[in-house]
Order: sequence, then C-alpha cells, then structure tokens
Amino acid sequence: MAPEIVPRWEWRTFGDRFERAEELLAQHTTVSVLESDELYFVSTNSNASVKVRDGLMDVKHLQQVNDDGLELWLPVMKASSPLSADETASVLTTLNVVVPPLEHADYTLDAIETELVRPNPELLSVPVFKHRSRYVIDECMVELTEVRAGTATTHTIALESPDPALVAATIRKFGLDGRRNVSVAPGLKTMLGFGARRYGVIDVGTNSVKFHLAERRADGELVTVVDRAEVTRLGEGLDESGHLAEEPIQRTVDAIANMVDEARRDDAVAIAAVGTAGLRSAPNRAELVDAVQARSGVTVEVISGEEEARLAYLAATSALPAARGRLVVFDSGGGSTQFTFGQGEQVDEQFSVDVGAVRVSERYGLASAVSTDTLDAALAALAGDLDRLDGRPTPDAVVAIGGTATNLAAVKHGLAHYDADVVQGTVLDLDEIDRQIELYRTRDADERRQIVGLQPARAEVILAGACIVRTILTKLDHTSVTVSDRGLRHGVVLARFGR
Repeated sequence: MAPEIVPRWEWRTFGDRFERAEELLAQHTTVSVLESDELYFVSTNSNASVKVRDGLMDVKHLQQVNDDGLELWLPVMKASSPLSADETASVLTTLNVVVPPLEHADYTLDAIETELVRPNPELLSVPVFKHRSRYVIDECMVELTEVRAGTATTHTIALESPDPALVAATIRKFGLDGRRNVSVAPGLKTMLGFGARRYGVIDVGTNSVKFHLAERRADGELVTVVDRAEVTRLGEGLDESGHLAEEPIQRTVDAIANMVDEARRDDAVAIAAVGTAGLRSAPNRAELVDAVQARSGVTVEVISGEEEARLAYLAATSALPAARGRLVVFDSGGGSTQFTFGQGEQVDEQFSVDVGAVRVSERYGLASAVSTDTLDAALAALAGDLDRLDGRPTPDAVVAIGGTATNLAAVKHGLAHYDADVVQGTVLDLDEIDRQIELYRTRDADERRQIVGLQPARAEVILAGACIVRTILTKLDHTSVTVSDRGLRHGVVLARFGR
C-alpha cells in the first residue's frame, strides 16, 4: 500500500536575515543539512509549486489558507521522467496556462522545459540552488535556507506541521508574526522581477486617507487593483489649535493600518505612504508617524508641497494625454492646494498654498447652510488667499484632481456608485460649478448627504471645496476645468514603481 499523504500547514518568508529566529535556532541541534539543485517552473498566472528535484516532477496544490495566513499544501505528483501526456497536461493546468496540443505520448523533463515552458512568455524555468538547514522545534519542522536563482541570492525560513496551531505558535516564538507568508514561487518571481508585481500607495491627507494598489504587468503596464478612500478628518481642529488632535490621529492610524494589511494580503511587494499638508503644518506630526511605524512597520514620508504638486502633475498628464499647450494642474485637498504650471512633460513652476476645504469650511462656517452674504465673504477671502494666481496668462487647459473635483464630477453625472471611467475627463464649466455651489449653500450636511453622487463623508467640506475650484478658475480667467480621477497616489506609483 502507498503511504498516506498528509497535508502540511506551511509558512515561509523571504529576507536577508531573521535575527531572533536564528538566535533561537542556534540553541538547537541541526537535524540535517541538505544541498540541492532544482528547477522551478513559475507562471505569471499562478503561484503553484511546480519543480524538478532529484529527477522527479514535484507538484503541490494549495488546498486552504487559514485565518493566520498559513497555507495547507497537498503533494499531488512526484513523477519520474518521462511523464505521460496526461501528466504533462496536468502540470500545465496547475500553472494555469493554456495546454497546447500535445504531439507526443510522453515527455521527458527536458522536453517539457524546452518545448512547452521556454516558448511560453507566461512561464519561466528557474534553476535554483538551495542550502537547507533543518531543525525540529516542539515537533514543528523549521528550515533555514539560502536560495540562489540566477545572480540573485536571498534566504528563507519555513515552518511546517500538520498542526496549524503549532506553526502559528512557532512563528510568534521566533518573532516573525509581523512578516508576510510568501511561498517559493511568488518569492522567486519577486527575486527575478518576473510577471506581475503589486505596489501599494497610501496618501495621508488632511481630510481623507487614500489607498491605491497597482499591479505592474510583465509588459510594464500599470493596472489599478484597488483604489479607495476613507475620510478620517485628520485636520479636524488643526486650523484653530495648531495641533493634530488625539482622536483624528487614532482614526487615521487605524485607517492606514487596515490599508497596509490589505496591501500585504494582496501580495504588494512594496508599500509607500506619503503625508501632505495636514502633517506638514502640524508640529506634533511625529505622533502619527511613530504610531503608524509601530503598528504597521511602514514609515509615512511627509513630502513638501512642491513634491506633492510635481507628483500630481505627473499623474494628471499621464492620464490625460490629450491635454496640450499651457497646462495648469491643481489638487485641492483638505489643508492645502498644490499648483503645477507646465507644458507637456515640462514643468515650469510648482507651489503649494495653504488653502484647503477643511480649513475654509471651518473658518467660514460652510459645513451647513449659509446665507449669500456668508458665501460672498468666503469667496472674497479666497480671492485674497489665492492672489498668487493673479496676473498670469490664461492657460490652454486647467485640470483638477483630488476628492473635491471627483465629487463634483460624480454629482454632475448623478453617480449612485462611483465610476472612475465616467469621472475621468469630465468637464465642469462655471455654470455647473455655480449650480452645485447653490445646491450645497442651501442645505445642511444631512441634506447634502442625500445628493446622488456626493460622498457622504464630504458633506461638511464640499461647499468650501467648490468655492475653491470656482475661485481658481476665476483667477486663471478660464471657463472650465477637466477632472482627472488620477491623483497624488497615482503619481507616487508612477514615480517610484513605474519602471
């Protein structure tokens, strides 16, 4: 009788060193030291385990992932060469690629590599050398491995047992519980830069935290996987007190931590977090930065207004290639508005003004219904606050990005559910902006939340935001603005992960 195959719960992570784990392993006797040359077949469409070891085709299927992120793998094939056509087709199916017509009754391992893997751009054969040191800790198998693939070298530590609770306990004991579980196939793809790779960007604004997860395909194309925002009102009370308050900090840290967790669950190979006006102006910004670092291991980089403007311009121009001539791109957030003047890819001037929807709303009481006199006073004050725009030549196009602009576009289209493709490229003329200003001026926050297309959490600041957009167009002597759904987060992806 064949021996029973027992599925094992596995957990593995990649890295240069695992200090606490290695210190603990040094206190135990090595069970075995093994060296092997193996050949992995990896796919852009699958993270399955398919390798050739000791002359055998070794295939495992992922059966389950539990709440601790442990993976249950089941060996389904250990076949010697040659493989039958059916076995060969099974290997290709596991790699999630189209099985071509198989012209032979059987295939040697060399034939599978040369005839079926190498010609397929979705597959890659990876010669791998492993130096493995094995230990048994409390009946849990632990393997510390040096991995060489091509010119790349790294290390992995793997834990496995039929008992998932034992694996989870050993992970905690080794101080590895903050790391992500990465099996060999995706680890090799990351080492070699093969196939799609995912990158997370978190934009920590004064009013909202935006999360963008992009996937860079093998051909270099960047595709959006996740793009969402959570209103945390980090800047609540900042204009009056000059400091970030404890509750807004906690709300924002919680939102960032959840986004980091989501990015890691979705296999992001890198996560960048940037902070903007609210953090730039707050003397106690370190409270948030330190809390995020302690909670998630991610550093929020507080960028300058000029850098924010540059990245916003990059995002807008890449997404609206039809924009020609002299171009002004602005991003009006909760605490500031960033401007970039340029032509094509050439940037002529960038600056940031401390005029944002949260500040304006709090300063002039625009969170609820107001009189025309109050509105006129706010518009007059904004004209003075934005005097840096005075006396400039009329641009050929004005582009707005950010939450204010996209909400104005969504309200124009009456979008019950946000649709980035509909919002992208929307033109808002002065008549439409004035219509919406009057819509918001005559309603309190609860009534505004009933307006189709308006994000409910923006009800208190949308009037201020619309007034800012209106004032900018007046200053630039332009009659309309084109809305880009792309924002700072897209610019960070392009600048840091686009190649």
